[in-house]
Amino acid sequence: MTAPPRGSGATARILARLRPRREKLPRDIKVMLAAAFLIALGFGLVAPVLPQFATTFGVGNTEAAVIVAIFAFMRLVFAPAGGTLIGRLGERPVYVAGLLIVAASTAACAFAADYWQLLLFRGLGGAGSVMFTVASMALVVRLAPPESRGRVSGAYASAFLIGNVCGPIVGGLLAGYGLRVPFLAYAAALVVAAVVVQTQLSHERRGSGERQKQAPDMPFAEALRVGAYRSALFSSFANGWATFGVRMATVPLLAAVAFGSGPEAAGLALAVFAAGNAAALTFSGRLADSLGRRPMMVYGLVVAGLATGGIGFTQDLPWFLAASALAGVGSGLFGPAQQAAVADVVGNARSGGKVLAVYQMTSDVGAIIGPVLAGVLADRLGFGWAFGVTGGIMLVAACAWLATRETLRPATA
Repeated sequence: MTAPPRGSGATARILARLRPRREKLPRDIKVMLAAAFLIALGFGLVAPVLPQFATTFGVGNTEAAVIVAIFAFMRLVFAPAGGTLIGRLGERPVYVAGLLIVAASTAACAFAADYWQLLLFRGLGGAGSVMFTVASMALVVRLAPPESRGRVSGAYASAFLIGNVCGPIVGGLLAGYGLRVPFLAYAAALVVAAVVVQTQLSHERRGSGERQKQAPDMPFAEALRVGAYRSALFSSFANGWATFGVRMATVPLLAAVAFGSGPEAAGLALAVFAAGNAAALTFSGRLADSLGRRPMMVYGLVVAGLATGGIGFTQDLPWFLAASALAGVGSGLFGPAQQAAVADVVGNARSGGKVLAVYQMTSDVGAIIGPVLAGVLADRLGFGWAFGVTGGIMLVAACAWLATRETLRPATA
């Protein structure tokens, strides 16, 4: 017999890491992915028309912005209550109830008679939104097989991303029939998602033939003692600051000042960010399950941090778009690993309602604080400082993960 070529074993091991054997995802996870797509699709329907709809009540841009901000504010305020409800009632009842609350509030928005009714109904929707967000996260954490947590998190993020991309396109078409129509369509999509979750999600615990029993809730103090959870809180805050805050609020301002093209350049920046994010999500989840959570967190945060910092120093549109795309790639690299690491901390045997609620809150806090501080820096010191500090926050989060113990357990033979 002839010996195998030298180095073939190492090559095989590398390929095995990059292309591990892919087990079929559980049916319940596929149900969650379908619901995630419907929710994101519906949200994308109303996002482009909401500020414009608010101005039809005779208010200015500031009041229209408050309509957008009240949703995030109510999510933050009600997050602890959502975590407590999950611990008492279970994930699925809270998930379905949250979807129906948002559906009712969104439908009510379509029939709002004045600005204050719109503000009230939209605020109630924020309370329901955090209920189903935390509950869905808890379900994914508990239902995902430990060896596929990264891949499941990547698939879940991809479902949301596809829905968010398709939603504004459909919403723009529906708006031609009136600004109230997208709200009704969103409400219908949420009702369908609630029906899918209630009727199609298994009533049995994964790996058990018994009827589902309420899983014990993981104490928050116990999770806080784990280094990976503390690092995830920090990186979640940094991601909320940069991705959900500065990217949505400060990038359009930079586009208007630096390139004079306003909404066009800002729209392109958001589009290429989404494209970079989608490209990374095609493989980052699998790498998080093979290489580990910590390497993907460090690589992703470094790429996203450097690219975000570079956005503020770009002098022409091509470099602006390239930096935005690279920031999207970095976000896609660490996103699945971050959620998988939190899932490793919680585990499949317990409910993580309170733990996941705080994790979600850190992102919301970052999304609220980030744009405000970035705006102050931009006004006083320039956009270079605004984006430089934002990127620096992500680099500090990467350093925190460098000192964090890996949570991925090696597969047993």
